Amino acid sequence: MTMREKSYQGLGPHGFHRIAYVEWGDPGNDRVVICVHGLTRRGRDFDFLARALADHYRVICVDLPGRGNSQWLAVADDYQPTTYIQDMAALIARLDVERVDWIGTSLGGLMGMMLAGQPGSPIGKLVLVDIGGYIGTPALERIAGFVGQDPEFATLDELEAYFRDVNAPYGPLTDEQWAHIARFGSRQIEGGTWKLHFDPKIAEPFKDGFSEAVDLWPLWDLVPCPVLVLRGGDSDVLLRETAGEMLARKPSAKMVEFPGIGHAPMLMDESQIAPVRQWLLD
Repeated sequence: MTMREKSYQGLGPHGFHRIAYVEWGDPGNDRVVICVHGLTRRGRDFDFLARALADHYRVICVDLPGRGNSQWLAVADDYQPTTYIQDMAALIARLDVERVDWIGTSLGGLMGMMLAGQPGSPIGKLVLVDIGGYIGTPALERIAGFVGQDPEFATLDELEAYFRDVNAPYGPLTDEQWAHIARFGSRQIEGGTWKLHFDPKIAEPFKDGFSEAVDLWPLWDLVPCPVLVLRGGDSDVLLRETAGEMLARKPSAKMVEFPGIGHAPMLMDESQIAPVRQWLLD
């Protein structure tokens, strides 16, 4: 399946910046799904899922500003959901379609809720991966403990070992999947050493803005479209109680839970991909 690398100009509070994305499937297909990653990840996380959807969808996997191949922002405070939402609105306009489905992991899911709840939203179906109406303080403190670090590694193997440790909640991924995460979650710098693929400054507004529990219920209550919620059975970000409250508030939503997985399911394994594909195509 052919993958195409593309980019466009987004606009933030301090000027334009280039946003990179990859596109899978028929470029003329007006059935589009946009996949948006979590805080410290990037669009290539969705390669396995994109291959499974590309026979029916034009699949768009974006790198948010400061991640992957997208431009780093000059002002750290611009790494905010409001900037990302503006960038995603520009992406939807560029795709030249009236409706898109949305798959968002963690931060990407938060953005999906923000967009879906807007009047006249183009979001048709929404898949939320391990994010919901409430995020407690312990989870935010855990994330704040590693986001923004800027470690350097002599080899890609060392960086992969770091990912396996820090991201152990992803669950029992295969060696191929961990190698994929390391390859696309890294950048080689001058001198041949390796660093993480994102701008360490993305952590600054996160730590300032999310130092206490986050109430996202107003966003959840505004979402009118069909929703599939995916939860890691051991997740500390989307607690079982929160997921239950989401279904109580929106009985039409569907939830699938993956035992033995924390934050967040990576949608690389067929057991995680199949429910998403089936729900989107129903």
